[in-house]
Amino acid sequence: MLTAEAVISDPFDPIDTITLDETDRHRRRIKLTSDNGIEFLLNLPKARLLRHEEGLALDDGTFIQVLAKPEKLFEVKGKDAQHLLALVWQIGNRHLAAQIQDGRILIRSDEVIRNMLEQLGAEVTDLEAPFSPEGGAYGDAHQDHHQHD
Repeated sequence: MLTAEAVISDPFDPIDTITLDETDRHRRRIKLTSDNGIEFLLNLPKARLLRHEEGLALDDGTFIQVLAKPEKLFEVKGKDAQHLLALVWQIGNRHLAAQIQDGRILIRSDEVIRNMLEQLGAEVTDLEAPFSPEGGAYGDAHQDHHQHD
């Protein structure tokens, strides 16, 4: 079985892709199967989030490109920059994974959180997109502490 022990930022001529959601892209060691059926063992020194379009270097010298599977998310916008910062604080205070971009925040769909954000004056829009949240203060530990399903 092939093994991937390194991640590279720009894979040259990948032989295949593997499409995973954000949760499945946060790994250290696991048996995986690429989109076209190549089985391999991911064996990294420590757990990390595999980013969209990174490559997994296989021990035979080939690469498999990681693709982020679109997920159900909320796009959160504020009235202005100050309001958006206050919304970021509320999201962070609840230990929710968040992808922070210019003028917006992406978070996982959660109707309890949507209600809270809308009560705080946020514009919340449903969307489906790849999700790559910020890493935590202690590295890439960005997993939610709890869900509000």
